[in-house]
Amino acid sequence: MPDINELQDFATQVRRDILRQVHKVNSGHPGGSLGCTEFFTALYKVVMEHNTDFNMDGKDEDLFFLSNGHISPVYYSVLARTGYFPVDELNTFRLIDSRLQGHPTTHEGLPGVRIASGSLGQGMSVAIGAALSKKLNKDSHMVYSLHGDGELQEGQNWEAIMYAGANSVDNLISTIDHNGQQIDGSTENVLPMGNLKTKFEAFGWDIMEIEDGNNIQQVIDGLQEAKSRTGKGKPVCVLMNTVMGHGVDFMMHTHAWHGKAPNDEQLENALSQNPETLGDY
Repeated sequence: MPDINELQDFATQVRRDILRQVHKVNSGHPGGSLGCTEFFTALYKVVMEHNTDFNMDGKDEDLFFLSNGHISPVYYSVLARTGYFPVDELNTFRLIDSRLQGHPTTHEGLPGVRIASGSLGQGMSVAIGAALSKKLNKDSHMVYSLHGDGELQEGQNWEAIMYAGANSVDNLISTIDHNGQQIDGSTENVLPMGNLKTKFEAFGWDIMEIEDGNNIQQVIDGLQEAKSRTGKGKPVCVLMNTVMGHGVDFMMHTHAWHGKAPNDEQLENALSQNPETLGDY
């Protein structure tokens, strides 16, 4: 396992990748990507048992499904920097005929991507199906998924959440990126969702919280704790508190950078706050 300093360096480099990807094409979603950098670092570098020799069967390994697919910049960076595909392919983000589309797709065969997730609200259903498949195949590995908090305003989620609780899908760990922001404003102003902890519990889930989802050690500890709760008859939900735009001072605590690219001056400012650690692409 990498030490905490190596993980911090990795996360810093991922932030640089996110910023440079969206700047190059003047398009993309930096806010949520920056906020979830520690989660992806912890998941792929420490917690998840995964195989970079990728195949879609996913047998005998943990699986991950990204439901809020607009945060593809962080997903692509971590996949590349953990060996799924060459790092220099990040240069093709959002270009015509690229495997790195704005929202992840499967038709181009990008290693690491198991579902297309441009339409919000569908990842929970897919993750549950994969978890049930593992049970049928007597595969003891976990299924992980990530969802935006604003994404939970989509009704399909709650049908799936109800199903998972009622059918004891207890090899599933679903994390909610709880940053309180979405494209049109704060979640409280757009459509308040009330007490998510109480809601998940009412649907038969075991729910826990990561107080600071931008602290790598807390995320590692939280996901390991979640894993220890699996196999006990309930799916596990991790409510992970993050800051949208974390790591770039002028992008933090606002929905304004949900889907806006920095200009040249802003990029230079943002990169200066995240010094190069592993080498840019």
